[in-house]
Amino acid sequence: MKTIDDLIQDGVAGKRVFVRADLNVPLDGTAITDDGRIRAVQPTIAKLAAAGAKVIVASHLGRPKGAPDPAFSLAPAARRLGELLGQDVAFATDTVGESARSVTSQLADGQVAVLENLRFNAGETSKDDAERGAFADQLAQLADLYVGDGFGAVHRKHASVFDLPERLPHAAGDLIATEVGVLKKLTEDVKRPYVVVLGGAKVSDKLGVIDNLLKKADRILIGGGMAYTFLAAKGHEVGISLLQKDQIPVCLEYLAEAEKRGVEFVLPADVLVSADFPDLKTKAPAHPDLVASDAIPADKEGLDIGPKTRELYAAKLADAGTVFWNGPMGVFEHPDYANGTKAVAQALLDADAFTVVGGGDSAAAVRLLGFDENAFGHISTGGGASLEYLEGKTLPGLAALED
Repeated sequence: MKTIDDLIQDGVAGKRVFVRADLNVPLDGTAITDDGRIRAVQPTIAKLAAAGAKVIVASHLGRPKGAPDPAFSLAPAARRLGELLGQDVAFATDTVGESARSVTSQLADGQVAVLENLRFNAGETSKDDAERGAFADQLAQLADLYVGDGFGAVHRKHASVFDLPERLPHAAGDLIATEVGVLKKLTEDVKRPYVVVLGGAKVSDKLGVIDNLLKKADRILIGGGMAYTFLAAKGHEVGISLLQKDQIPVCLEYLAEAEKRGVEFVLPADVLVSADFPDLKTKAPAHPDLVASDAIPADKEGLDIGPKTRELYAAKLADAGTVFWNGPMGVFEHPDYANGTKAVAQALLDADAFTVVGGGDSAAAVRLLGFDENAFGHISTGGGASLEYLEGKTLPGLAALED
């Protein structure tokens, strides 16, 4: 896989370099609530600009329906990128139309432009190869070279991720190179004990990674909404907690497989429950009850792991050599249900281990709860991409960057 340094060595001054970034940041109106992904790709963009390239940055944001939608505009991300770069960043109000052609043609060496949300064009995400290819053809006309650095999107077979690098000389950006290097440490040369912490809402989102990690991990700790399907599989009442009944048979299979392989598969011992979901805007006190995980009332919902579980999970992480964490332990956005996620994050910091926070809500939680990002081994920018890599899948965006 060619790197950005290879491109720069060959010469990028005066050339238009299309950078597929991941600027898919959370917004509150037009305010960015977490700029982690912009900060992650900024060094690649700055390096190209410093080498004299005319840098064209493109990304998706959210899930618009293949047409312009102001609620999903990348304009706030472009402004933030300019602040981080310390220079004006031009913004094209479309993807391949008059504005994009005009803005990109007027770039001087070392200048940067951002295109509007790629998903405003239906061709970006189309399952039809011809439609997707036609959009990639239009994007290719804007640039001379391609750099893939949107790790959060490499598991998608989208025009700007998969088809465009086939049409231009291409290389991997520094962020993708770093992400792949970290994931190789989780799959090829693992320092043990290898502990995996999985949370989040749905067990179905993690089935593939659990299946693969049962062959590699020494311990798997489960939290978040997905824990309740496993608790139900063990015959426990879970009340009105998140539950995927159709996944109970698979959960039983995984529990049996873990026992067979000697993998510790650890479920919560106690949970915080309530009859009402907390108000995440006002953060009004929630007054949860603490119950054993096998004694959840029928009219209540589990919303975080309890103190015994926090202590248990910290102990299971204390001697780890490698830790991969994906998914919060509860509704971390509310202070009454943030302590489980906070305890796991602190346990990662306390462990003498190579620690990887697997993107998505876990990365957001680390920042929201005030932890120093640099204290972790690595915080991924792509939760879904990380999981699919760990499942052993071929990621289209990485395959397209191979020479």
